[in-house]
Amino acid sequence: MNATSVARPATASQHRAAAQPLHALALLRYGAPSLAFAFVALPLYVYLPEHYATRYAVPLAYLGMVLLLTRFADALFDPLLGRLADQLLLRGLTKPAMLAACALMFLGFAALFALPALLPFSAQSGWFTALFTAALLLTYLGFSAASILHQAWGATLGANEAQLARTVAWREGLGLAGVLLAAIVPQLGGAPLLVGVFAVALVVGLTLVWRAPAPSPHHALHAALHWRTLFVPLHNPRFVALLAVFVTSGIAAAIPATLVLFFIRDRLDAADLSGAYLFAYFAAAGLLVPLWLRAVRRWGAARCWLLGMGLAVAAFVWAALLQPGDRWGYALVVVLSGAALGPDLVMPPALLAGVIRAAGHGDQLEGSYFGLWNFATKLNLALAAGLAAGVLPPLVVAYCLLPSALKLVSAALLWRHFVRGTSAQTGAALHP
Repeated sequence: MNATSVARPATASQHRAAAQPLHALALLRYGAPSLAFAFVALPLYVYLPEHYATRYAVPLAYLGMVLLLTRFADALFDPLLGRLADQLLLRGLTKPAMLAACALMFLGFAALFALPALLPFSAQSGWFTALFTAALLLTYLGFSAASILHQAWGATLGANEAQLARTVAWREGLGLAGVLLAAIVPQLGGAPLLVGVFAVALVVGLTLVWRAPAPSPHHALHAALHWRTLFVPLHNPRFVALLAVFVTSGIAAAIPATLVLFFIRDRLDAADLSGAYLFAYFAAAGLLVPLWLRAVRRWGAARCWLLGMGLAVAAFVWAALLQPGDRWGYALVVVLSGAALGPDLVMPPALLAGVIRAAGHGDQLEGSYFGLWNFATKLNLALAAGLAAGVLPPLVVAYCLLPSALKLVSAALLWRHFVRGTSAQTGAALHP
């Protein structure tokens, strides 16, 4: 089968039920699981290592190695999970599949926090490593499967760029709320409360999403879901261009996320304000999303993303000028970079949906595209960690100047491929 043979006119997307804007309740129902999904991201990266190391004397080096290897293995499965998502969308099994993936995710999540109490760590214990790795993989794979399916579903819920951006904004906005909740809960009740609140959030989210608007019917032939569909998105030059913008911008965002606590502590001497700064950052991002949605209707997703990149560069150039004790100055950095986070979350998936439809792959290969997209997201985190470690001395270079340079490169790519006279190619596919 030729890799491009799956492409065909996206007539279904021209008659999709989402031609009328979805009301807020429908978007709330669709986006609700994202609040629970946020618990899997932040606690596993921040709280789980601290919980294992301080309460159960598990070495940090050991934890880092196992977390890195399992996360890498999880990333390799994303393209396959994207292909599976297309099959599930084709067969109308989106909602049952999300329930199954979330059940596996919760089972792994609960096992992770129960394991060290039930089976004490020992450097000679292969059982601990085997069970720890299995619980991590179960959590990661369930989360990845549910997330890719959720994203591919959302790419069908909108007839134009503004509607797609609104769908993504509800999903990502609820995810930001979940990040804030997941950061607070462990401080109030430790691991038991974290697992309990996660369970409640997941049940509520899945109950709501069950009544959300169904994805547009997929019309691809079964034969079109051959394993070669894993590579079809890479034959789409506009997807490759968007992926280049996304990866460059994502690394630029992930580097300061990796180093933020070091910068606050070692550069600003303001470790006591770390929690307040992080809360303000995510709160600013969430509160400003409605303004970005209004801007999309006027200027389009690509230009709004470009503006967000400009804000991020301004924030980190300003951060490079700060001296120890400049606490209010860094508060401005927090607000500007938080404002820039909204476009980073909302605009890329909206643009990706347009790229998918412009290629004739709408209602056919959303899962395959988002499988590769999620793989790139995880690659961003790994590359950012490597780059940050490689240029750590001096800290200002790693935290401020390197991200600014990468954002400028990303902005140049975005301007060239999606703003300067070419964005109409994508936008045309979004308007029935």
